Order: sequence, then C-alpha cells, then structure tokens
Amino acid sequence: MSSTPSASVVLAATLTVQSLAAMALLTLPVVAPSVAAALGISPAYVGLYIALAYAGAMAASLLAGGAVRRFGAIRMSQIGLMLCATGVAMSTIESALAMAIGAVLVGLGYGPITPSSSHLLVRSTPAHRMSLVFSIKQTGVPLGGVLAGVIVPSLAELIGWQGAFLAVAAATMLCAALIQPLCAPLDADKDRSQRLSFGNGLTAPLKLVFSHRSLTILAAVSFLFSITQLSLTTYLVTFLHEDLSIGLIVAGFTLAIAQAAGVAGRLLWGYMADRFLGSANMLAVLAVLIAVCAVATALLQYTDSKVVIIVVLSLFGSSAVGWNGVYLAEVARQAPTGQASVATGGTLSMTFLGVVVGPPLFGVIATVFGSYSLAYASLIVPAGLCLWLLLRDRAAFIK
Repeated sequence: MSSTPSASVVLAATLTVQSLAAMALLTLPVVAPSVAAALGISPAYVGLYIALAYAGAMAASLLAGGAVRRFGAIRMSQIGLMLCATGVAMSTIESALAMAIGAVLVGLGYGPITPSSSHLLVRSTPAHRMSLVFSIKQTGVPLGGVLAGVIVPSLAELIGWQGAFLAVAAATMLCAALIQPLCAPLDADKDRSQRLSFGNGLTAPLKLVFSHRSLTILAAVSFLFSITQLSLTTYLVTFLHEDLSIGLIVAGFTLAIAQAAGVAGRLLWGYMADRFLGSANMLAVLAVLIAVCAVATALLQYTDSKVVIIVVLSLFGSSAVGWNGVYLAEVARQAPTGQASVATGGTLSMTFLGVVVGPPLFGVIATVFGSYSLAYASLIVPAGLCLWLLLRDRAAFIK
C-alpha cells in the first residue's frame, strides 16, 4: 500500500482489531461451565481468570506507549493480537496453571490495543469528530463480547470447547496477518531510537498522566466509571435472578439488551460530545445518568413490569458501558503532541485497576448486606465522585 490509508480505513482496522482482542478476552468466560467441568473446578474461578488477564493488561498498557513509538502502532497491534491468540491456545491445555498463564498472555496482548489505536486515530481524525470516531472504535469491546457470546458456545457444541478456542486463536492470527499491508504507511512515524526500559516503561506513562491536571482527572474518572461498568455487567444476571426472581434465560437476554444499549450509547454520546457538549461536560452528564440509574435499579424490586426493568437497565447500560469513547478522545486531546499512546496507556492502567477492584468490592457489599439491590444503589458513590471531579476542575479541560 503506497499511499496513506484513509481515515475510514484506519477506523475500520482499529475497530476490527479491538473486536478480535475483546473476543479473545471473553472466549473462556462464555464457556466457563464446560471448561470448569473439564478441570473439575468451580465455574466461579472464571473471576480469577479475568483478574489475571486484566492484571496483564494493566502492565502492558503502561509499556505500550514507548513500544508504539519504537515499533509502530500497527506492529504493536499485531503483537497484541498474536499474544491474545497464544493465550487462548494455551488455555486449551486442561491445567489450571496453563490457563492462568493463558490469561496473563491474553491480558498482555489486550493491553497495547487501545494505546495503539489512539496513536493512529488521533493522527487521522479531525478534532471536531474525535469523540464520535473514538466511540465508534470502542464499540469493538461490546461487539467482541457479542461475537464471543454468539460464536464460541455454538462452536463448542460442534467441535468441543478446545476446538472453539483454537478457532478463535486462528481468527485472531488471521486479523494480525490482514493488517500487515498497513504497517509501512501507518508505522512510518516510528522512532527506532526510542529507548525501552521496563522500569521506566511502567512509570513514565504514570508520570506523564500525573503531571497534567486534566489527564489526572480523566484517569480518576475512568477508574470510577469502570467500577460501575463491570459491576453492572458482572452481577446483572445474578441480581435479576436472585433479587427479582427472573429466570436465567430472560435475565441473560436482559444483559444482552444492556450491552447492546452500551454500543448505541457509545455512538450517541460521542456524537453529542462533538456536536453539543464537549467531552468533559458529556462525561459529567453520564455521571449523573449513572447515579440516577443506580438508584432506579435498586428500586426495581418494587416493580413487576418487564418494560420498566428493560428501560432502566437499557439506560444504565448506555451510560455505564457507553462512556469509554468520549473519555479516550479527551485523553488524546489533552495529551502532549505525539504522546497520545503514552497518555492513553497511563490512564488505561487506572481503568483496568477499576476493573480489577470494582466487582469484588461490589460482591462484598452484596454479601455483607444480603442484597444486590443495595449494592447497585452503592454505585451512586463512584458516579458522584466522578461528577465532583469533573465539575470542580472544569477549567483544566480548556485547551
């Protein structure tokens, strides 16, 4: 490919890469009962798998900025996809240790994907369309979840769960191969003189983030928002079944609706941020909406209306799952010139930290008080802190 790819090609490539990486991350969780039966362990251990994966993603996201500048964003995307494929393939071995290693490998592959795409999109996207474009790319995360949920269980029925894992690994490797023609034109800005240091690689992104007030606020906001997002999606089926006595099939369908609303929300909020409100104000509005939905969800135990339940949880999904694109676009805007990938990696490490600590805290609240409804009501706390941070330092986002 001799000429520079168009912005639409860059967006399509980053969206595809994001979707395949997300699918790889969720491949084991969507067939956890089959895997657990093969290992003779409880399906609840899937939580440990996800925790290990996101711990790997945290480390990789911090190291990604320097690696992107040295090797190029497309090359790092390819490396990330290959690590994801290797981790999924490793997880076919019927051993808890092998699966733990597989989880870490998948996480190490998942971590560089978003910093790499931010590096590419910030160069190809006009400033007035950045929130929408980043939001479109971020729909790859729930889209990957949909692909995993629809394809992997069906494949597992046909060829066994190990065969399904190998098919996902093959698709991920194929994606890495298909974006090879983009390497030359899109990685032309790589800097071979960029030094890579493990210690500095882990600390430099955090130093960058915490040396800029706006990036510090965005990192904190993403940490708090990710707590609400993963708490909603991780426990929603259990909440509907245990607290509202809804059957598992209907509860699962309701979760799918909430996830689909998250896809729609990412597009809608990105458009509104670009067209009307600006990213910081849009994030503040979403904090309010999340807080309202958290309280409304807690009150669902007092209604028998399935319509009310679906409306509330759709709004909850659209806001709690839909904020990512607006946030990443603002990180790219606030980053010093040429350091979008480093800033993205630094703030994402805080996002992933929220993923690691949020659901367990939610589970503790639900267990101690014996109510998932009360646990959902408690999400007003991180949402309220987000709103306070964004309103208190509104001037930090003027650039």
